[in-house]
Amino acid sequence: MRTRFALALAVQLVACESSSATQPDSGAPVATFTREALLDPETCKGCHPQHYREWASSMHAYAAEDPVFVAMNQRGQRETGGELGEFCVRCHAPLALREGATTDGQNLSELPKKLRGVTCYFCHNTVNVGEPFNNDLELANDTTLHGAIADPIPNVAHASAYSPFQDRNRADSSRLCGSCHDIVTPQGMHLERTFREYQESLFANAGPGFDTCSGCHMPGRPGVVARGVEPGAKNRIRHEHLWPGVDTALSEFPDREVQRRAVECELSLGTRIYSVANDGLGGLKVRLETSAGHRQPSGASLDRRLWLEVTAYDAAGEVVFESGRIEDGEIEQKPVGSSGFDPQLALFRDWIYDAEGREAHMFWEAASSADYPEGYASLTLPAPLSPLTPHTLEASYQIPGFARVERIRLQLRMRAVGIDVLQDLVASGDLDEAVIDEVQTFTVHGAAVEYDTKTSLSESLWPEELKCPDSYRCLIEPESCSDQPL
Repeated sequence: MRTRFALALAVQLVACESSSATQPDSGAPVATFTREALLDPETCKGCHPQHYREWASSMHAYAAEDPVFVAMNQRGQRETGGELGEFCVRCHAPLALREGATTDGQNLSELPKKLRGVTCYFCHNTVNVGEPFNNDLELANDTTLHGAIADPIPNVAHASAYSPFQDRNRADSSRLCGSCHDIVTPQGMHLERTFREYQESLFANAGPGFDTCSGCHMPGRPGVVARGVEPGAKNRIRHEHLWPGVDTALSEFPDREVQRRAVECELSLGTRIYSVANDGLGGLKVRLETSAGHRQPSGASLDRRLWLEVTAYDAAGEVVFESGRIEDGEIEQKPVGSSGFDPQLALFRDWIYDAEGREAHMFWEAASSADYPEGYASLTLPAPLSPLTPHTLEASYQIPGFARVERIRLQLRMRAVGIDVLQDLVASGDLDEAVIDEVQTFTVHGAAVEYDTKTSLSESLWPEELKCPDSYRCLIEPESCSDQPL
């Protein structure tokens, strides 16, 4: 075993350090790695160590390890009598499905790590996109890996080629991302709509120069793309492979603090409090907006929880009013009439409904009804549609004793998954209760202000230590932490 490992390592290093071996007749490089070897991200690590480290810390790498995914898939298979089939695993472990190693994702823990999650080969071997949902990607299934570089330098690790699907400056790259970031359930309900939201936004419709999905989620800067392959080559742009959104690892996983800080930056830079105003009638009006290329929250918005925390103080610093003060591990929206019910809670999310129009909780229960033909209702921050179209969402509060209020602290808070969702999975026996303690509650610092009722001015509460992207990049790549994304 040790001999085989040493031999594999030697071959990998030679492939990275040499770019001169060629076919005697054609002059083309000799590819060192087989398709089987390229399926494994560990193979990529030798030539692309920084890409690998970022990917290994990302939600793409974690997709099949996530205990909430495992629990939901397990419960969904049981409650649908197996009819859920490959639905979840198509995006969470696509190579495992396509290599015939699983049919429903329930055996993923028994499979080789290279077949779990969304891997390097899966994205970089894509050659076509079909339907814009449920992972309808076509792979070449060969040893050519595609990227954004138009003139890749020949190397002996694998064949390289340009593709618009991996070029963040081309609209086709968003189609690749959208394939798994729009989900239509087996019942035909379009519950995850990030790509559709993007297609309707300013970013997809304002012409060249506007952002694609990877334009926001994969910032680039000058750097080495492949170690040892580009000596003296022209300057390249290396793109980050962290893809921060809102999800974070809920179990032991590499660089969890990097991931947490990257998400904190992504959320804070993309959403803000647009205005705070006294309505003159003892109330407060707050307008929120997002500059993301999709609604906020997005993706599994039926499970996500975004809410506004409002605390009003008098001149002595005593609390006069509060709404949205939710402790870590505490359920966000308490039932009407229960202890702690918050009648003024401003909560932004999707709600799903079954065929009878009753509120449902798990995505496979969503169905069309007379009241909810799309199987859901949504209250989320809208994406910008044009430079001239307002896209704010308003929250209103009635504050008893408003005349005594001196200042009001407002913070937008977010969780990737609601505590009520997790408690439901615990109750069904599908999730370990300890997972609840791992859920991060983020403060969206771009939407955190203190409002002075006397001057009608707002002061940002953005923390001094949150310097984006340095706050996370210094942890994962110290030598370039002062660089700024392009």
